[in-house]
Amino acid sequence: MAAVEERTFVRAEARYVRTAPRKAQLVAEQIRGRTVPEARTILAFMTRDAARDVEKVLTSAVANAEANHGLDGDELYVLTATVGSGPTLKRWRARARGRVARIKKRTCHITIALALPEEQAIPAPLPKPAPVAAPVPEPEPEPELEAEAVEEEEAPKPKRAPREKAADTAETAEEKPKPKRAPRKKAETAEAEEKPKPKRAPRKKAEPKASADKPKTTPKKKTEDS
Repeated sequence: MAAVEERTFVRAEARYVRTAPRKAQLVAEQIRGRTVPEARTILAFMTRDAARDVEKVLTSAVANAEANHGLDGDELYVLTATVGSGPTLKRWRARARGRVARIKKRTCHITIALALPEEQAIPAPLPKPAPVAAPVPEPEPEPELEAEAVEEEEAPKPKRAPREKAADTAETAEEKPKPKRAPRKKAETAEAEEKPKPKRAPRKKAEPKASADKPKTTPKKKTEDS
């Protein structure tokens, strides 16, 4: 049987990070070979944007060591911190005279490995707890009330006797006629229609006044030529 190799490091990797490989590599070089508390302090005070991505990978590696192998994160140090190039997203930008300029949006893969001092062996992974099966609910006994309700549903219900209509009340209702309403008085409206409306007196035409200044002129007679 082949001997099982002992692991000496715990690693974590972030792939397709939207940062240029050169920018992330400058940050990774600062924490390589340092302890975890020192690396956290350096990354917290760095002003580069790539430091936030490297810090997330370091936190993930520490969590793997603590949860899977039962180690203390402050006792570990950064064994390796590497940055590899990922695929490049190509975009275009409009330029003068109908030309275009290429835009390269680079990505990278960040890998960090942690180890114990003096390269001690990492303990085997902790056994995972066996999944607990959900308890099967026991069938509840049927209560006696449900049996009684089923028997009541099966038994036919008694039919109601038809109601007897009173013949006397129907006959009296047919004999009595409905009272007629009294007609409205139309005397006042008839008198108002008979009275004729008074006619207006005709207006007198104003006679034209004869002017005393102008003398009356007699029409001239036509003379025949001899």
